[in-house]
Amino acid sequence: MGITNDIRYKFSTLNIAEKIIVINVAIFIIDTLLVFLLQLPGDYIMRWFELPKSFNVFILQPWSLVTYAFFHGGFMHIFWNMILLYFSSRIFLNLLSKKYFLNVYFLGAISGGILFLLSYNIFPAFSGINSSLIGASAAIMAILIFICTYLPNQEVRIIFFNIKLWYIGALFVLLDLIQLPLGNSGGHIAHLGGSLLGFVYAKKLQEGTDIGAGFSNLMSSVGNMFSKSKKSPLKTVHKNKQRPKASRNNKASGNEHQKQIDAILDKISKSGYESLSKEEKDFLFKAGKE
Repeated sequence: MGITNDIRYKFSTLNIAEKIIVINVAIFIIDTLLVFLLQLPGDYIMRWFELPKSFNVFILQPWSLVTYAFFHGGFMHIFWNMILLYFSSRIFLNLLSKKYFLNVYFLGAISGGILFLLSYNIFPAFSGINSSLIGASAAIMAILIFICTYLPNQEVRIIFFNIKLWYIGALFVLLDLIQLPLGNSGGHIAHLGGSLLGFVYAKKLQEGTDIGAGFSNLMSSVGNMFSKSKKSPLKTVHKNKQRPKASRNNKASGNEHQKQIDAILDKISKSGYESLSKEEKDFLFKAGKE
């Protein structure tokens, strides 16, 4: 029990991106071990979670539009995906909260999956090809292209030189376009779907519109359903007349907090991340941990 509690505590201290990395790695290890120990076919477990190209098969496992992003085809596949996710998320979570991160991540995975499904059922180049989609790349590309679009002139250090984020984003998209006819077409199509989502999300958020608000509300509703089911159906309710006043105070405090975040983000958009003071950077970092 002590070890279990220790693991739970350490997991709880991770940020949302690190938790997703741990979940991906855990799924990869469990899948690999079960296939080896039980001498199962390589795709025995994965086939229930991968995204198939056929609409007829997809209808029978609609959950695969999300679950495909948690399975990987080999060590190098998951290794490079998690490395890119780790470094991209550090910039993202220094700017915005985990709510936005989850919106972009999962909507990126869904967008990549939808573009894969449509492409493999519309374009003659893919007719007759039996294919399926796995990997977190589309979701990660959504995160990467989001920050490259939101902070295009922000420079990052790569080995011995600095490079602007928009150059990195443009390079990744260009590579996917060039490699599209050369191999792993389904993967590159999914990357482009995730990239498109990240680009549009960032542009709309700069305009003041959160296109992921509906998705976020849906996920919150689902989470509330499960949390309510764990509570006892019988309970004593004590009404506190002072609660509405406290609620208004909390709401006002939350609005002021968001105004500070918006003001800092506006400053970044106009002058770049380096224009922030140490206090402003610390404030954003703490906000990203919430």
